[in-house]
Amino acid sequence: MRKNTRWYARAAGWGRAGLLAAGMLTASIAFSQTAHTLLWRISGKKITHPSYLFGTMHVLCAKDAALSDSLKAAIAHCDEIYFEINLSDMAGMLNSMKYMRMNDSKKLSDLLKPDEYARVKDYFAKHASMLPFSLLERFKPMLISGLVEEQALDCETTDGMELMIMKEAKHGKPVNGLETAEFQAGLFDSIPYETQAKELVDYIDSSDQNKQMTRQLVDLYNRQDLDGIDELSRKEDGGMSGYMDLLLYARNRKWAKNLDSLLGKKSLLIAVGAAHLPGKDGVIDLLRKEGYTVEPVKNVAPNGQQETVRSEL
Repeated sequence: MRKNTRWYARAAGWGRAGLLAAGMLTASIAFSQTAHTLLWRISGKKITHPSYLFGTMHVLCAKDAALSDSLKAAIAHCDEIYFEINLSDMAGMLNSMKYMRMNDSKKLSDLLKPDEYARVKDYFAKHASMLPFSLLERFKPMLISGLVEEQALDCETTDGMELMIMKEAKHGKPVNGLETAEFQAGLFDSIPYETQAKELVDYIDSSDQNKQMTRQLVDLYNRQDLDGIDELSRKEDGGMSGYMDLLLYARNRKWAKNLDSLLGKKSLLIAVGAAHLPGKDGVIDLLRKEGYTVEPVKNVAPNGQQETVRSEL
């Protein structure tokens, strides 16, 4: 999940009937208001063993990255885990680095005025990143924005829900991806690099405001408020607002179609960025339109955050 288009890159259950005995409680609510939970049970149509859908956040402060007992049980009992990309394919992940660079050997300095470029360079001189700026400045600017946003979390150590799930599923659980890293990085070639570069400068120039919005996003995620996340993602975001279908909704539609061919064959854990789940263009409603029953599941995390809907066995 990301703030509007900026938090696209972040902004990330599955098991058999026996999971109910482990404490996975489906919620009894009206669907006019989305339940405050990140965990959803998929059944009906051709499914014999339920699958589960979970909303992740790709980068969190370590203290906020925790798995509920329900999610742990789902991981243990599922046949296969699907993330947005296959995080177990380390060779593919390393190979994808070349797709993060701009085409035609462009650099950030080619896209910005000298004073704008100086401000970005100065920011990274004061805020160290894992990669040197000489390498970063060849990346597509929206990917650089993602690094700036991660630093806005203001925590000593970070973690991600996908990584937590991977650690929990360490005993050879098959992992797959709905997309490739190459495809994800290629999405940014459809957005003018100049537009991305301007957004990066605006983001750095408005760092205090964006830190506040990042805190708001994390709070919504911790409260498992998908409606709040959906509202935040639909807010006007300057010159980038016209690309939400490319980055979010078109991918949701493609995933729902692909999942229709996978569900029923195995019990799946499908863990994607939480911004992909809610709303009329979200994966939850799109799967319902494909004929599946998608129900909220109780998801109490050990850090004390939990959904507020009434639940029953």
